[in-house]
Amino acid sequence: MEFLSFLATFVVLRLSLSTTTFAVVDTIRPSEFLRENTTLVSSVGRFELGFFSPGNSKNRYLGIWYKNISAQTVVWVANRCEPINDSSGSLTIDDTGNLVLYGQNKRVVWSTNSSKQARQPLVQLLDDGDLVLRDEKDENTENYLWESFDYPTDTMIPGMKLGWSLRRGLTWSLSAWKSVDDPCDGDLTYGIELVEPHHAYPELIIRNGSAKLYRESLGDGISFSRTYNNNNDEFSYRHIYDEEVYYMYNVIDKSIISRITLGERIEHREWMEEDKYWRSYYSIPSDRCDYYGVCGANSECVKTKDKICQCLEGFKPKNQDNWNKMYWSEGCVKNSSMSCDDDKENDEFLDFSLLKLPDAQYTWVNESMNLNDCKAKCSSNCSCMAYSINCVLWFGDLFDIQQVPSHGQYVFIRIPFSKIATNNGKARTGLKVEAKRAVIIIAIIVGLAGGSILIGIYIRRGAYFYESQDDDLDVPLFDLHTINTATNNFSENNKLGEGGFGPVYKGILEGGQEIAVKRLSICSGQGVNEFKNEIKLIAKLQHRNLVKIFGYCIRRETKLLIYEYMSNKSLDYFIFDERQSKRLDWPKRFQIICGIAKGLLYLHHDSRLRIVHRDLKASNVLLDEYMNPKISDFGLARTFGGDQTDGNTNKIVGTYGYMAPEYASNGMFSTKSDVFSFGTLMLEIISGKKSRGLYNEDSILNLTGLAWTLMKEGNAFKFIDHGLLRDPYDNMEEALRCIHIGLLCVQQNPIDRPNMSSVILMLSDKNMLPQAKPPAYFTNTDLYGGDHSSFANPPSCNLSITTIEAR
Repeated sequence: MEFLSFLATFVVLRLSLSTTTFAVVDTIRPSEFLRENTTLVSSVGRFELGFFSPGNSKNRYLGIWYKNISAQTVVWVANRCEPINDSSGSLTIDDTGNLVLYGQNKRVVWSTNSSKQARQPLVQLLDDGDLVLRDEKDENTENYLWESFDYPTDTMIPGMKLGWSLRRGLTWSLSAWKSVDDPCDGDLTYGIELVEPHHAYPELIIRNGSAKLYRESLGDGISFSRTYNNNNDEFSYRHIYDEEVYYMYNVIDKSIISRITLGERIEHREWMEEDKYWRSYYSIPSDRCDYYGVCGANSECVKTKDKICQCLEGFKPKNQDNWNKMYWSEGCVKNSSMSCDDDKENDEFLDFSLLKLPDAQYTWVNESMNLNDCKAKCSSNCSCMAYSINCVLWFGDLFDIQQVPSHGQYVFIRIPFSKIATNNGKARTGLKVEAKRAVIIIAIIVGLAGGSILIGIYIRRGAYFYESQDDDLDVPLFDLHTINTATNNFSENNKLGEGGFGPVYKGILEGGQEIAVKRLSICSGQGVNEFKNEIKLIAKLQHRNLVKIFGYCIRRETKLLIYEYMSNKSLDYFIFDERQSKRLDWPKRFQIICGIAKGLLYLHHDSRLRIVHRDLKASNVLLDEYMNPKISDFGLARTFGGDQTDGNTNKIVGTYGYMAPEYASNGMFSTKSDVFSFGTLMLEIISGKKSRGLYNEDSILNLTGLAWTLMKEGNAFKFIDHGLLRDPYDNMEEALRCIHIGLLCVQQNPIDRPNMSSVILMLSDKNMLPQAKPPAYFTNTDLYGGDHSSFANPPSCNLSITTIEAR
């Protein structure tokens, strides 16, 4: 600590020597003053606090700004609406231990008004721009009596929060300046609001006075339905949802200078030192669709269309004449009335994907309900117009819906039974017309060819047509030409990677929708049955931690699966790469572990059929823009019905290093074999090491053996990824607990392993954990020799297999 204090003093002295206008101080203590000719500087010199005059104003304000940026950029103001009219301002600690700003004639202009008393108060400006008041006698240097981060003005910088704290009674929000000359609170505000406290459904809202200007749902409590597109890798966003509900962001590369500011809109900017300007990453609202309620009730805004407002399926414009003139504010109404007496159970819910969730003003939330129970709850109340995967129910008209191709979510919207019947009738009529056309074509072909060879070819093609349009697949059939165009004819430049079943390509559909296309290799182990199995399974699964399918295509030997594109690639891309792994601090890794666990729990317990994935591994966990995990690749999955809990197969499929012993040796699979894979994956996430490596001095122990040995020796902390050891002690304790849980999951006997509901309970509380028995494998044996690939690949294919890097 003495060395650090000396280093901080050295930095301040060096800055003092280079400053010609101001005297520089590093702290303020009682009886010391910060005046017009002095500034308080953070130890690394990035921020400084002092007096300034904004724009053309001659008024003086106490503020914090970036020290080494030529264009003065203020990030916080103390006396926003109480300017000092001359150069008499001074800042000091008074006899109550509070930080006080005085103006002319010792008038108190501003004060911290902290109720906490300090034995030896001290004021510091931290390196992250936070001005803090603390007790110098307190050994916990982060136990602040007051901090400026708790009182944001118009700017959010990394580490600050937007939201509120029930525990501390604080609200964190931004308010714009009145003008460039006046930092007093303007009409625009930006922060998190709760619809009603007992609903616990937060939304990010920009208001102009009391009117909503922009609204952004925090959706499922985990991820944002962001309407802007930010694909850079420099920022990580975090949303916490507990006693404190807040949104914050951090900069991964600490050399980046970044800020979010509320002016005419929200702007996220980064300072470009070479060009001396603030580059904008995004601004919201950014287009007409972003503005709150632009299309009125029961409609969606589609920014790619000339007429951006479209009535939802089953609705029509309330005033057709005004709608035609593009006056959309009156919105849409139901095509037909919904009966509250007899017909409510017959109404259907259409699945609208990739939407910004509707305004939550009239909602009810019960996240403990599964999807079927949630639908039943909504069906039983004719005022319920929609529900979502995490069981949010919307009542009355639906407002502020927008198509969001990159970040949208699923909403199930109620449609009258009469509308469904009409649509089905139209579909049947269309099929009859197509059938008549097909008969005419057949007659012409047969007549012209006059030979059995052409007839045989036609019959074969007819078989393909039948095969490619299975009624029970429940997802759109894409035309091959459409996918060729989207992927630029499967260009190598669009290739994301290659797995055991074939390559994966990025594509962009007409309209801008990003997709990932899995193209099955001709000699892959996954044939038509496995391919259709994956389609059927994913189409019926609705969970935020499972990948979404958009459609499929079958054309002769070509089999394509089209699903959502995940901008942050797969988990193995991060945890096994020394550079990329630095982007995953412990809170992110723990969030990923919990997300995978919730996805598995849904497969094992909450979905209509009990599903065993059979190939859970790091490359099959994809990460979205906010690092939320989604389980993918269901080609090897198997379903159980009723009370069935296990199965047997003669064909062992899966991936070396993740397979449970009873499955690898005897073909017995169950939900507990998935638990084994999860435990292995969990240990990989904690350690940053691959499961099949050899890690002790004698090159005998594999990953599970290493974890077990270190835990028995009392050295489990050595198992944690070195990059995480800088994290706070609470994170270390949580990581050690996760190692213990991981070892419980990889025990030899399936009976000893916990189920996923128990795993989630263990992850969420601090109760004593049961003693783990030795893991199934201490060493790599001949059973797990060979390449890190799937068992299902036929040896005759001679495939060169690499892990998929992105989806």
